[in-house]
Formats: sequence, structure tokens, C-alpha cells
Amino acid sequence: MQLSRFARPYEADRPAAYPLQVENVFLSFGGVNALSDVSFTVNVGEIFAIIGPNGAGKTSMLNCICGLYRPQRGRILYGSTNLVKSPPHQLPRLGIARAFQNIELFSHMSVLDNLMLGRHVHMRKNVFSALMYWGAAQREEINHRRFVEYVIDLLEIQNIRNQTVGALAYGLQKRVELGRALAINPSLLLLDEPMAGMNAEEKEDIARYVLDINEEWGVTIVLIEHDMGVVMDISDQIAVLDFGRCIATGTPAEIKENPDVVRAYLGKG
Repeated sequence: MQLSRFARPYEADRPAAYPLQVENVFLSFGGVNALSDVSFTVNVGEIFAIIGPNGAGKTSMLNCICGLYRPQRGRILYGSTNLVKSPPHQLPRLGIARAFQNIELFSHMSVLDNLMLGRHVHMRKNVFSALMYWGAAQREEINHRRFVEYVIDLLEIQNIRNQTVGALAYGLQKRVELGRALAINPSLLLLDEPMAGMNAEEKEDIARYVLDINEEWGVTIVLIEHDMGVVMDISDQIAVLDFGRCIATGTPAEIKENPDVVRAYLGKG
């Protein structure tokens, strides 16, 4: 069944959206300060980009939000929840999903099966009823499969749904990685270099999907991306990190004109 790419499915099982508030986050590894008193706020409904040179602390910041790293100081608030104190496995239930820079899919499984794994947080039936695959368990799986069809339709991967992920081209695997995060039905989506290693056409496709997810599905997005053309085109707000410090925040137009950013990252000329 062909579904509308621009539907906003299952908003009832999407957790409430909140601003993401990063407050004075400090993270060090031994004698190296990865993040030094970083603060910024991501408002509901924004596309918020984090940029900076290699080693600036961008992925470390995302890892702190996800609970993979525990900062020594500071808070990361999502609603009333301090994510610094939340284990990573609880984040999907808060409505937070992440797509990784390095593809983290099950390469021996099909695209459809990888996307269905993204629905695990919403599954309510116990192991016994699932093994019986009858009645309520069957209805639940049908509902989850229907949601996954929305994701497949949005990302235009209908023709590869039954293919093994490991046999797909890199660009398509990145699209499936995005789809698995989206299958959680997040309120907040974290994207770590979603366009890394892609050609110009593939980048254009991913940028369009990111805009659709934000504008049509109403998902707040935080992304790390090195392609400044894409960042300036699609972002509402930008934070610039340099040697672990946040040296500027603002709109794309403000960031382009910020002298500290020009010196540290964008270059003169």
C-alpha cells in the first residue's frame, strides 16, 4: 500500500517534545578537555546544527546527550529529565533517537527487519504471546509494520525493503540507518554526520529527507555535519565548537558574519 510521504503517523505513541538545554557541560579524558562549559538550547521544532573543526568536540557533545559519555560537570535537560543521569537505553522512551556516523546496522538482516528493530521500544506483548503470534501479538506487529511502511515511503526505499543490508551501496545503508532511528518515532532526532562519504546527489537526497522529517513529521533535529553549504541551507540555529568550547551560537546568517567563527573554522576570504 502506497502511503503519503508527508503523513504524520502515530503521533499518539510519540513522546512529548521539549527543548533540549545544555548547561555548562564539561567533559575531560585524563588531561584532555573534550568539552569546556558548553551551553546552548535547542528549541522544539528546530533543525540545530553543531559545527566545528575536527576534534572540536562535536561527537563528544552528542555522546553526552545520548548518555554514552558522562560529563564531569553540567546538566543536559530534556523536559524535567537530566540526561546526564539517564542510562542510554531509556532515551528512546523519552523520544530521543540517534543515527550514527559509522553505520550500526545488522548487515546480515533485511532492510525491513532492521527497521522493525527500531520499533522495539513500543512493543508491549510478552515473549510467550509473541512466539504464539496470534491475537493481540499479531495485531501489534501489524501496527508496527504499518508504521515502518511510512518510514520506507518517506525515505523512498520501497524497492530495497527485502534486500540484505550488507549488500547495499553505502549511500543506501546510510538511508536505512536514518530510517531505523526514525522508526522509533522520535520527538528529538540526533544525526551524526548523516551525509559523510556521500556524493552530491546523495547529500541532496538526505538534506531533503531531513527537511521532510522536520517540517512534515514535526521532529526536532540536532545534526553534526561538515558540509557548510548544507548546514547553512537547512539549519535554523547553529552552535560552533572550537577546542571543546562553544564560541558562537546563532542563525546561519549570524554565524557567517561572526569573526570568531571566520577565524576558527570558515576561513578568511
